[in-house]
Amino acid sequence: MLTRELISHSLPILHLQDKVFNALQMMNDSHVSQLAIEEDGKFMGMVSEENLMQAPDETIEIRDLKESFPMICVRENDHFLKALQVAVENRLSIVPVISENNELTGMVSYRELLKHASDFMNVKEPGGLIVLEMESTNYSFGEISRLVETNDARITQLNTYTDPQTGMMQVTIKLNKTELSDIVATFQRYEYNVKSYFGEELYENELRSNYDNLMNYLKL
Repeated sequence: MLTRELISHSLPILHLQDKVFNALQMMNDSHVSQLAIEEDGKFMGMVSEENLMQAPDETIEIRDLKESFPMICVRENDHFLKALQVAVENRLSIVPVISENNELTGMVSYRELLKHASDFMNVKEPGGLIVLEMESTNYSFGEISRLVETNDARITQLNTYTDPQTGMMQVTIKLNKTELSDIVATFQRYEYNVKSYFGEELYENELRSNYDNLMNYLKL
């Protein structure tokens, strides 16, 4: 999914002539900590609630703020995970989306990005999880898929994460089955290190770990 498909039409856009107190009110009403600034259709950067609170006078215009406006944004044709990465790295509640001509297309909220990250990780579908740990050079999707399928199961989601400290890869596999003992035994028989596995009743606990791994991956 592209970022332009997630643009929120309810988030207000600021202009250089807007007063500081008006901008703060817009942020408060929209429950965000930043907003994008537009001038003649062009993206001028973004301003944060923290910057506005430090203004010497809340009746001055945004253009009078001495600090420059960070040009943090994504392109409208970027994958939504790029926007999520930008949001995580910069601790943003919104991410401005611009065109190839530097025109402000709109903004996408961090909350919406998290929702689609959840869908991307196939959170809502029931099933079990198996977490494998291996050297990255030993990773083979084809072999992992084949071993799963020999147990009349299939992979519905697979995420990888390489620990930057150890260099070991963790492969989190979501399956369409919750009874995992035979599949785990197969992996162990082929000398895979099964770090952990979870049936459906423990699935939500692993989702948090899986999500944290995604966030760590996006920070790389």
